[in-house]
This record gives sequence, structure tokens and C-alpha cells, in this order.
Amino acid sequence: MNTTTGPRPAPAPSFSDEPSDKPVLTRLVRAGIRLCVATAAVAQIAVAAPPAAAAPGRTDHSAVQRVLDRAVADGGVPGILATVRGGRETWVGTAGVADTDTGRQRRPQDRFRIGSTTKTFTATVMLQLAAEHRIGLDDPVEKWLPGVVRGPGYEPEKITIRQLLNHTSGIYDYVNDDVMTDRGTGPAFLDHRFDGYRPEEIVRIGLSHPPTFAPGTGWRYSNTPYFLAGLIIERVTGRPLADAIARRITGPLGLGATYLPRGDDPLIRGPHGRHYSKLMLTAPDAAVYDVTELNPSWGWAAGGMVSTTGDLDRFFGALLGGRLLPPAQQREMFTMVDTDNWIPATTYGLGVASQKLSCGVTVWGMGGAINGSWTYTFGTRDGSRMVSVNSNGDWNVPIVAFTEVLQAEFCPSPAPAPAG
Repeated sequence: MNTTTGPRPAPAPSFSDEPSDKPVLTRLVRAGIRLCVATAAVAQIAVAAPPAAAAPGRTDHSAVQRVLDRAVADGGVPGILATVRGGRETWVGTAGVADTDTGRQRRPQDRFRIGSTTKTFTATVMLQLAAEHRIGLDDPVEKWLPGVVRGPGYEPEKITIRQLLNHTSGIYDYVNDDVMTDRGTGPAFLDHRFDGYRPEEIVRIGLSHPPTFAPGTGWRYSNTPYFLAGLIIERVTGRPLADAIARRITGPLGLGATYLPRGDDPLIRGPHGRHYSKLMLTAPDAAVYDVTELNPSWGWAAGGMVSTTGDLDRFFGALLGGRLLPPAQQREMFTMVDTDNWIPATTYGLGVASQKLSCGVTVWGMGGAINGSWTYTFGTRDGSRMVSVNSNGDWNVPIVAFTEVLQAEFCPSPAPAPAG
């Protein structure tokens, strides 16, 4: 693989769980890779992926391993990693490499950027605040962020927290702004990968465009509302969003490899492979670049976190299993609405999605993409069986493999043909 490595910055300060002033979170202006919007852009090919048959609950994961092997051999993915958790069983499969220079294989402990899967963490914190009666899901945004939602056609008193979380607010997605797209696509990304913006600036970019529709009258995936959700969490708790996630979710669950980077930290803390990108260019011979180090603050509450497949399985297992939210808020999170112009056969709740597989089985979770990394975590509605998959390349093939992995795990094997 012809891989070009960009400059690597000096180490950034280490993460601390100690309280601090509200961070000056800066936004990287290169929105070419669109968190889970990128997933939506190519997910149309996922429905055509042939099912790989394996009965749910089986300990034979050879069908999943074949999918991983094909993703590398036929699809050109640098490396892919899957972790399946069910009951007391945990199975890990890998194919390809974590580092194309050294040839090191991917490892279960490898950390990676999780893109829009961050939204599930943000939504969970918000629902916990609702359970504590500190916010109401139908509170208008204006109540908590007075004067922030201002732009052509916006009525902040009519936009609710619930609508922020389930993509029915109509707020324009900042990643579709022309400047954001230009700086996030092709060689321009390499010039801007360490640029930054404050969350409020990202919100202003989104709100400089008219709303897609009136609040509550449609559905459209948008990252801007999750910046508003993150700002509301900080306003209510008086702490940085990273603290809220650590104290309420990752700490109690023991997710030691999962965190939201603070400020402009461009590094992935702890063991990790490299992240590779074609910079959103679709030509077959497009060059591949190492983009492991970048300023992730542009993703923040919508897509800035780091995790592992094992941690994601544990988080979603606990969430789906009702161990993070009281019953009332659990029902709110999983009150699903139909999606529009997104991933086929999906519905969306408050930071979570469901996907109906070709065999008729529905799985629940979330996916995400960010420069050099694609991730999917889905499982049974009760969280008893979870599958997390990550590819360390951001071109279009991974989403096909992810769908095949889900079908291999959750679609029953066809009955054998009768003898004779």
C-alpha cells in the first residue's frame, strides 16, 4: 500500500479526571468525513451485501472471520477488527494490519476514533440528567442556551432537547457548509487537520444556513444539534462534557480505554494502530495517507471520542440492558422514528439506531466514521449479544463488511436441504 505519513505533533498533556474550567474546545474545519453522515452516504451499497449465515448464539464465528478476510483481500481495507460478546463468551477476530509500515496485526486492546458513536454517550448523559429532573426533554433550547440559536429562519423557543437528540430539529448540519467541505476533502485536509474551532463557532456555522425543515416536521441526520446538546450538558452540570461522560458512564462501567479528548489533543492515548484515509477522494488510485494524529475537537459531542471494540460492546450491552437509565428514560431513548435519506431499513431514537437485516432480524446500536476510522456496534435489544467492528481505513468498503458481519452473527443459518 502506498501510504504517506503526515507530520506528527509533539505529545499533548495527559488526560485528567480532575475538575477544570470549561475547556476552550476548538473545532477542526475539515468536515469531509462526515461522522455517521459518511456512513449514510455509502450505506446504500450495504443492503446489497450477501448474507453470511450463522445462527445467533453459536460459538462458531468462522462466517465472521471470512467476512473480515474478504474485507482485506478483496476490499483493500488496511485492517479490520471485530469483537463478539454474548453471555460469558467473547470472541475476537482480525484481518489485515494495524500499521502498514511495520505489518503489526490488529489487537483487541487497540484504541480508535469512534466518530458518531459518540452521540450515544452524549444522549445517555442527557437522559440521565432528565431522570434527575435537571432538564426536561421537551425543554426548548432557548431555556438553556439563551441567545445561542440565532440564524435565518430559526425559532429556538420551538426547538426541544428531544429534537436535538433524534434529528428532528431541522437544524442545518455544519459538515455540509461549503468551507467545511472544501477544507475536509483532498489535500486541503492535510493543511487543516490540526485547525480548531470552539463549539460555539461550529454552531454558528450550522446556523448560518436556513433550517432544513420546521422543528418536529421531518427527519434529517445532523451533527450541529449534538454540539448544542453538549453545551447544554456543560451548562447544567457546570463541568466539561468529557468529565460528565467519564463520571457517569466510562468510570462506573470500567471502560478504561474510552474517553472524549480534551481541547485540541491530537493524539490517541494508549495502544492503537494507525488510521488511514484517502481524504474523501473516490478515484481507485487515490493515495492513502496516515491521519492518525488530528485535532478531534471538531467532532466533540457529535463524534470526537476514542474507544475499543471491547469497551463498546460493554457500553452498549449495559445501555440496551437497562443498566444506565431508569425505565422511563430507557423508553424515551428507544422511542424510534423513521429515518429519511439515511441508512436503509433503519429507525432512530435518542442517540441510538436500529437496523433491520435482510433475514428480518433487527439489531440495535450505533455506527460512526471519522477520518481514518469506521466503527459499528449493534446487538440484540436486551444487550445480551453485541458485535463491534472497526476498520482503520475510511473509504467505502468497510460498511459492506460491517453489514455482512451483523448478518453472520444475527441471521439464522438456512435449514439443511432434506436428504434424497
